[in-house]
Amino acid sequence: MSDAIFHQGLVCPLDKNNVDTDQIIPKQFLTSVERSGFDKALFYDWRYLDNDQPNPEFVLNFPQYQGASVLLTRKNFGCGSSREHAPWALKQYGFQIVIAPSFADIFYNNCINNQILPAKVSEQMVDKLFNLCQTQEQVNLAIDLKGQKILIEGEAPIEFEIVEDVRERLLKNLDFIGVTEQFSKEIEAFEDQLTEARPWQ
Repeated sequence: MSDAIFHQGLVCPLDKNNVDTDQIIPKQFLTSVERSGFDKALFYDWRYLDNDQPNPEFVLNFPQYQGASVLLTRKNFGCGSSREHAPWALKQYGFQIVIAPSFADIFYNNCINNQILPAKVSEQMVDKLFNLCQTQEQVNLAIDLKGQKILIEGEAPIEFEIVEDVRERLLKNLDFIGVTEQFSKEIEAFEDQLTEARPWQ
């Protein structure tokens, strides 16, 4: 993989608006705070029939999308409650990138903290990507995070939106704690100065 490429993967098209976190990971699976075992519960009510057999009509179960690591979806993805289990389930299933026109704010931040790239793309470009998925059995793409572009062979690059500091954190594989730890020397120096200035504390 080129140094300019953040991720390469197969696209799975989930053609739905307003997918909320209860649909991503239903509430009955929230009994554990361990970050494991949620992949099987991802989109459970859509993904399985009443007898717990895979629903052959749900896109994640289509043979051509097995191993997909890029989820393409519609506006307001991740709305509803603020459960962090939703990005846990996506990540454990194998999704590294979610492409949509818009995301719920808390879900967006939870994705970033779990090293999932939520790439905001215009509705027009999202329509184009869905059309590609309809006309081709499989669509593979590459993410140029530094250049903020989605790259598909034979197609013009598609720009996506991401806040600069978020982009830098993802490029450096850092969460909020990791960012703070970058300043550990400065923090220690400040604490030493504070101790000298206020020894009674």
